[in-house]
Amino acid sequence: MIALLAVCCKGTDVTDDGQDGSGLTAPEVPAFVRGADVSWVSEMEKDGKTFKTATGIPTDLFKLLADIGLDAVRLRVWVNPRGGYCDKHDVLLKAQRAKALGMDVMIDFHYSDYWADPGKQFIPEAWKEHTYEEMLDDVRQHTLDVLTLLRDGGIQPKWVQVGNETSNGMLWSVKMDPKTGWEWKDENGRTQIVEYMGHLEKNPEQYAGFFKAGYEAVKKVYPDAICIVHLDNGFDRALYDWNLGILRDGGIDYDIVGMSLYPMAAVEWHADKVSSATDAIDKCIANIKHVYEAFGKPCMIAEVGVKVEQAEEGRELLTDVIQKARNQTDGHCLGVLYWEPEAPFNYNGGYDMGAFLAKDKLCQPTVIMDAFAQ
Repeated sequence: MIALLAVCCKGTDVTDDGQDGSGLTAPEVPAFVRGADVSWVSEMEKDGKTFKTATGIPTDLFKLLADIGLDAVRLRVWVNPRGGYCDKHDVLLKAQRAKALGMDVMIDFHYSDYWADPGKQFIPEAWKEHTYEEMLDDVRQHTLDVLTLLRDGGIQPKWVQVGNETSNGMLWSVKMDPKTGWEWKDENGRTQIVEYMGHLEKNPEQYAGFFKAGYEAVKKVYPDAICIVHLDNGFDRALYDWNLGILRDGGIDYDIVGMSLYPMAAVEWHADKVSSATDAIDKCIANIKHVYEAFGKPCMIAEVGVKVEQAEEGRELLTDVIQKARNQTDGHCLGVLYWEPEAPFNYNGGYDMGAFLAKDKLCQPTVIMDAFAQ
């Protein structure tokens, strides 16, 4: 099935009966996915936030996105989160809402009680004293537990991410700042690692082992689910060669590569690698083609975001991402998903790359979302 996903019809005329002119049936070209991570929605609704269309009609968020033209949602899973948001039960309810509208579902395992990203991959509290072998079983059992609940609830995920932005590995912890509740950083902005268990540089074999345990658990519950290895900074070819090379050299299988791309923020965060937002986009598009050539795997842009307060420019950049991903990757990019578009400006402690604005508790899409309808 994955081989089929990578196929792109090029240079061959296809007749009305589905033949390619040679007497053979032309290979099916998969639809280009347009989606969004909406994992915050249940927490926002609990807080009293509601949604309306760009023309001011009150509506459900999932229906709003489907009406715009999005056909998939992405939902993160935490192991034992405070408050229950993004635990397996919360994810099931959101997945059922998406299914009711005919939307596909991507499940994003963080393997953490809270945020996991390139700067931290906090080991869940319940796993902290476990050995590597015990933690392999933790990953396996947690994955089986969540996916079995989804299956019993009538959900068939099309994609499953084994880890979130595992650019530097998974299941390694850093020193926490008791005042902020986030990772502690020194005067140079560096974190202090306190547990190297699955750190890619320190323990590459253990990172590969954790990924394998998750992958095998996914395939046990959903043999046809598309398993994703997800890395950040889609424009950084060296990062992808390093991380995916370790998985390849360890004989670790996966189906596609998920990329994060925040073109506006990239200029601020990675001025040594990109010169502009457009440069970040173009390097990401080139990297998608490189990943396919080097590793034989298609990609998805699993996260994208632009500055919500710069909506007009953001719409142009998002349109550029979607059009280039669809038309300039030789068919090797399977879709684009926006990260938390429903988040208003400075939501949840300062996130400013959603695509909605809020008046009081009523949230409405900006023109950024128009990019998906073009």
